[in-house]
Amino acid sequence: MYTYNCLNKISEVGIKTFDDKYTQVDDVNAADAILVRSAAMHDMDFSDKLLAVARAGAGVNNIPLDKCAEKGIVVFNTPGANANGVKELVIAGLLLASRDIVGGVEWVKENHSLEDIAKQVEKAKSVFAGKEIYGKKLGVIGLGAIGVLVANAAESLGMEVYGYDPYVSVQNAWKLSRKVKYVKTLEEIYRDCDYITVHVPLMDSTKGMINMEAISLMKQGVVILNFARDLLVNEKDMGIALESGKVARYVSDFPNPTTANMKGVILIPHLGASTEESEDNCAKMAVCELKDYLENGNITNSVNYPAIDAGVCQTAARVLILHKNIPNMIAQFSTVFSSSGINIENLINKSRGEFACSVLDVAEVNDKIVSEINSIESVLKVRVIK
Repeated sequence: MYTYNCLNKISEVGIKTFDDKYTQVDDVNAADAILVRSAAMHDMDFSDKLLAVARAGAGVNNIPLDKCAEKGIVVFNTPGANANGVKELVIAGLLLASRDIVGGVEWVKENHSLEDIAKQVEKAKSVFAGKEIYGKKLGVIGLGAIGVLVANAAESLGMEVYGYDPYVSVQNAWKLSRKVKYVKTLEEIYRDCDYITVHVPLMDSTKGMINMEAISLMKQGVVILNFARDLLVNEKDMGIALESGKVARYVSDFPNPTTANMKGVILIPHLGASTEESEDNCAKMAVCELKDYLENGNITNSVNYPAIDAGVCQTAARVLILHKNIPNMIAQFSTVFSSSGINIENLINKSRGEFACSVLDVAEVNDKIVSEINSIESVLKVRVIK
């Protein structure tokens, strides 16, 4: 039996994915696993019982990843589960930036009491005239789960789409429409595109990537969309570019005191993944990741430990060891089993940065072996899966 705790309200569709081997508990210290969405976890103390945390969403800045890794707690996220919801909002953002829909709607609200509003509309609507996106050039920076969907959708709407991602996966490359033009430099995106949408993770190398230097290479009147992370854009430089007209519109899903007071900005209150379907998909994926880890020791979509897939155990026993990624660890594990006369029938070892995971399928395991492995320096957690 396994126990889990929900720090936030989690979609019932996801919770129903658990079977009768799982019980929900209110006490987080009694949980083998935690499901979370936005709750802040940095100040939490984690019990030795806790094995895993699954974030029902992509971002994990509310979770102390290194702290969890040091305690042998595997942290999962759910990349791609909300991709369609974000894609649809990006397309809406394209249309909002191209046609002054917001301005037109606000005019109607302000003039709703006019008896001749239908007549006045015909006089006023020219102020809100815009452009069509058909035939325009869209640059998609980042061809992950969301970027690929945005590129394909924009292409199907008649846009000429350029995609940039030096690290695009084989899986996403196969999904990308053949009509999307793959370019090798950001400069090509900046120079040629009427619209630019950013879909990259926030890292030191991408923070503030849309800055004055990048904007200077862009077309006059370019439209920039940011539904990834607010810090990807240097907001001071964006304000200057909007004032000068170099950037015609900036569409962002991340309101803050700076952007909320800038002219030419269309702000959406972080609605990218705010759909019932996205919440259901994220919850289901998070639960499935937890179940596969707890029951089989497999790790999929972890953000602090390597991916590892040993399938379902076909031997008498399986031991999972989370440890530091240093030399001689595998030899020490093997010595423990061999000194007890126990054969290792299958062994998988994967590493990610300073942390590693080893899965050993063996003929048998006992408390003495577990204790000896636990006593090895740099071993963080030992689990007997079966």
